[in-house]
Amino acid sequence: MYSMSGQADALHMMEIFRTAAETAGRAILHIRAGGCIAETKPDASPVTAADREAERLILESLAASFPAIPYIAEEACSEGLSGCATHHGFFLIDPLDGTREFVAGRDEFTVNIAFVVDGRPVVGMVHVPATGESFGGLPGTALKWGPGAPSPEAIATRQPPVGGMTALVSRSHRTPQTDAYLAGCKPDEIVPMGSSLKFCRIAEGAADLYPCLGTTMEWDTAAGEAVLTGAGGRVETLEGTPLRYGKHAEKGRGGFANPPFIAYGGDRSA
Repeated sequence: MYSMSGQADALHMMEIFRTAAETAGRAILHIRAGGCIAETKPDASPVTAADREAERLILESLAASFPAIPYIAEEACSEGLSGCATHHGFFLIDPLDGTREFVAGRDEFTVNIAFVVDGRPVVGMVHVPATGESFGGLPGTALKWGPGAPSPEAIATRQPPVGGMTALVSRSHRTPQTDAYLAGCKPDEIVPMGSSLKFCRIAEGAADLYPCLGTTMEWDTAAGEAVLTGAGGRVETLEGTPLRYGKHAEKGRGGFANPPFIAYGGDRSA
């Protein structure tokens, strides 16, 4: 079991996550440059050699630094390994979030790594290989590394502009329920975007709202949620409760799915 005694330990873990995510990101870009053919998994979602190689590199890195911490990783789960969630802490990994965008030649794909304790993400890292950006989050802190930047800058959510909110929606998984929600809140601008990048854009104050009324999995959201909450935002189900992670320990493989949720930036009541 990993004992995290304070912010210094969390920042140390975040740096290890960043190194692992950026290494995976370079491998993803190398594989894309050589041409990458998508296969179809049993759940009808796509997978590529880039997904598998990125996951291998991340797990290798995390095992070297934290050999006692169990993990749940998307591709391992797809191959029948359910992973291990514990209240004491586990890693939750999506090695290539936004595979559909990756296959389509777009740049909106990310590498997601989170550390979850008692069902909540407490440290998260989202790396964007195509832009070189990295976003880290832990309680009360969110950081962004620009391309090649030696040190990060602090980021924070914004108050919604007077002229109206900017809402981000999934590019590949937009649903009629999402459109109905948007019709009710009437944002000034609706921007389609892939992957966990949506959480990060809200965290840095570039957008205000991300309604997700379609299907996502725990590994799609944990790292991005850690970044957003560290920046002052929040993620809630339609009932106003937090997302919970590691549900498969009680529910089996079906527990990996998230319920519908809304990600918010600044305080809408201000």
